[in-house]
Amino acid sequence: MSINMFRINSVLLSLAIGLTLSLSFCQSALANDGAESTELSSQESESAKQVVDQSNPYLMVQGAADQTFKRFAREQQAIQENPNLLKNIVREELMPYVNYKYSAFKVIGKHLRKTTDAERRAFVPVFREYLVSSYAQVFTLYENQPVEFAPERSFAGKKIVAVNTRIIMVGRDNIDVAFKVRLNKKTKQWQAFDMVAEGISLLDSKQAELGSIIRQKGLPYVTELLKSKSTRDIVFKNRSVKDESTAAKQEQQG
Repeated sequence: MSINMFRINSVLLSLAIGLTLSLSFCQSALANDGAESTELSSQESESAKQVVDQSNPYLMVQGAADQTFKRFAREQQAIQENPNLLKNIVREELMPYVNYKYSAFKVIGKHLRKTTDAERRAFVPVFREYLVSSYAQVFTLYENQPVEFAPERSFAGKKIVAVNTRIIMVGRDNIDVAFKVRLNKKTKQWQAFDMVAEGISLLDSKQAELGSIIRQKGLPYVTELLKSKSTRDIVFKNRSVKDESTAAKQEQQG
């Protein structure tokens, strides 16, 4: 299945280190009602998290996605006013089901032995926040499109499973996304560690991109690089383009 270059860049770059879609700052604070709604939503999501079954990789992915999309839809008005709320949603609804430490070590890859324990300890939480920002930016592309989950297959005896999903795009090619999940030997719970969009792995692309930087400048440099990127604000790219187009037309009309 083909996908246009803009969609590839939007999904993959937003999920990895460079990933940015020309972010701009949105500082408008929520009104009191919006803040109360967000607090209530957080309480509801805490309750929802308790029922996500992590003993089954398929149910885990579907449960986490379901509660995330529901909260996204429920807080849509507040998100439009302050896109950075998407970061809170990702932290609270998705990250409990992401093995970000494993992902971070995979990104470091063959350079792991050249790093110190202190450097790795500093990198992991920064990488986590970077993923939060990256996934949050991806949600700006979501416009209530239906998401289909592939039928469950036997995962008995497996340590890694790919859970296939498809985002249904009206009038455009659908987007195939696979979540790679890994079984924790100690907790016996499944957690996601990679996302493959249209056959392109987030971790593979990030490992290739960051490997040379780690080799040349070291892991602490990359840690600071990701820290800077993770603090950038979330923006609805399509809306920004539309606003600029509208402004240009108004200017032409005098």
